[in-house]
Amino acid sequence: MKYLIFILSIFIFFTTSCQSYKPIFNGQDLSGWKIHGTEKWYVDNGELVCESGPEKKYGYLSTDKKYKNFVLDLDFKLVANGNSGVFIRSNVQGTTIQGWQVEVAPAGLHTGGIYESYGREWLIKPGSEEEKKLNPNGWNHMRIDVRGDNVNTYLNGTKMVSLNDSKVGAGEGSIALQIHSGGGINVRWKNLRIKELR
Repeated sequence: MKYLIFILSIFIFFTTSCQSYKPIFNGQDLSGWKIHGTEKWYVDNGELVCESGPEKKYGYLSTDKKYKNFVLDLDFKLVANGNSGVFIRSNVQGTTIQGWQVEVAPAGLHTGGIYESYGREWLIKPGSEEEKKLNPNGWNHMRIDVRGDNVNTYLNGTKMVSLNDSKVGAGEGSIALQIHSGGGINVRWKNLRIKELR
């Protein structure tokens, strides 16, 4: 009987763990997301694409839902001049965003670091060894772990930065993907999954 209870508890644990991650991009359309600005956001071959538009300005794609504490997993590929990012606890008005960006950028430009827009700017950058973990030509896996004041970022299995900041902890808002101004940018995204935490 004890053995059966043990097996059932393990089954329930793993079932709950597997179910706790949920996709936030369905691979078909932009349901659950909102476009900000005139830059291009579309779905191609099951992947989410951000691409510079004719105006070459900042653009954002934000979730309709707000997320406070969570673990976000996603894959990205820098097709061309991949100056982009993933915002947490963000709020967008027009193309002005308040929040914290986990950087996604070409080699040597601090992918995985955390930047505060319209505020303190760079809060923390990865070290030189961590910078080398970026695959500039293929797919990369990013994990963003956000719990209260603490944010930890990972790239291809390596921890990039760890931040403890009360201002970040007080923030509330959505997740948003960025396309930088300047033109010539193309980034592809897939496997966007989130596990909400208490």
